[in-house]
Amino acid sequence: MTKAEIVEKMADDSGISKAAAAKALDSFMDSVTLALKKKDGKVTLVGFGTFVKTRRKARKGRNPQTGDEIKIKACNVVKFRPGKKLRDAV
Repeated sequence: MTKAEIVEKMADDSGISKAAAAKALDSFMDSVTLALKKKDGKVTLVGFGTFVKTRRKARKGRNPQTGDEIKIKACNVVKFRPGKKLRDAV
């Protein structure tokens, strides 16, 4: 499902315009992004799931074309853990 499809579904379900639905979705995504930027970034949507920011350690990898070993820098990644209702629905 694409962002445009989500906006269309939101507009149909709530009876608002697509522009208002797009604005609401953008606001939601911005809010989640800002919350995850914080030091202990975490967003919990009860019944749906939790977005958690974690730190991935630096590690060694391989270039698949040449086989040479390369260093991969440490970075922050976002993980999603589905809630019980979502797990049961899927």
